[in-house]
Amino acid sequence: MPELPEVETVRIGLASLLPGRIIKDVWHDWPKSFPNSPSDVARFLLRAKITHVRRRGKVLIIELSSGYSLVIHLKMTGQLVFVGKAAEPRAKSSKTGAGEKFGGGHPSDSLLRNLPDKSTRAVIDFTDGSKLFFNDQRKFGWMRLLPTSQIPEIDFFKKIGPEPLDDDFTVQEFIDVLKTRKNSAIKAVLLDQSVLAGVGNIYADESLFAAKIHPSSPVNTISPTKLVKLYNELRAILKLAIEKGGSTDRNYVDAKGKKGSYLNFAKVFRQQGQPCPRCGTRIIKIRVAGRGTHLCPRCQKAPKGLK
Repeated sequence: MPELPEVETVRIGLASLLPGRIIKDVWHDWPKSFPNSPSDVARFLLRAKITHVRRRGKVLIIELSSGYSLVIHLKMTGQLVFVGKAAEPRAKSSKTGAGEKFGGGHPSDSLLRNLPDKSTRAVIDFTDGSKLFFNDQRKFGWMRLLPTSQIPEIDFFKKIGPEPLDDDFTVQEFIDVLKTRKNSAIKAVLLDQSVLAGVGNIYADESLFAAKIHPSSPVNTISPTKLVKLYNELRAILKLAIEKGGSTDRNYVDAKGKKGSYLNFAKVFRQQGQPCPRCGTRIIKIRVAGRGTHLCPRCQKAPKGLK
């Protein structure tokens, strides 16, 4: 599953390509991937202009001039591939116009080969001859057409916590939302999308290491000083990951089809058996909140009573 930086790198790329384009037609082959009524498609999707591409948590939102939006969750194997008019099969370009081919998502060969292929679930045709392909091998992702004004009120979005990188997300708000689950292990809380949006296994491990907090520590046992440190480290790590195009983690590439390189900078994630970059102690892997968890047993002291 992608985390915030992986989805954000896709958003950044598509935001440079899609706005201003007008939708001419749409095709889909799997109802669960494109669960929209023909009447809504005809009224609110066809002939609409794309006005904006944004992200909420791990979900992409393509806003339309019709007052509706395409809400897209790529899940585990989803891809969005934009192909400009008359693009060659392997063409890549840093400029807009004919010959473009940009892809983001699961790095299967569908990012490179001619489309549609057997993984293609939906195709959006634009009036200028360009196309946007939604590919999904495992068919878990979806592309829903919804009224833009109603998106914040949908249960799926109402349950999502604040965005950790928002300018107005303060350290006090961070501490307050963590303390809504004060008796839970800090890693479980960081992974809870109703507490924070978009944080997953990789960046939870990395930020807890940076703040010298054991992932199993109950929130109410962590000092305010360390929670402030965690806030700063989490935001810095997420920003670095976006700069590096995400983690790839075998699943995600950025919006130009280039693999993310954050894992080259990871301190503990998938580094079990390697020396801690701070103290030299070997990194270990345990399970916390049902997830494989990487840490330094010396830098991240276990809570009392935990072996």
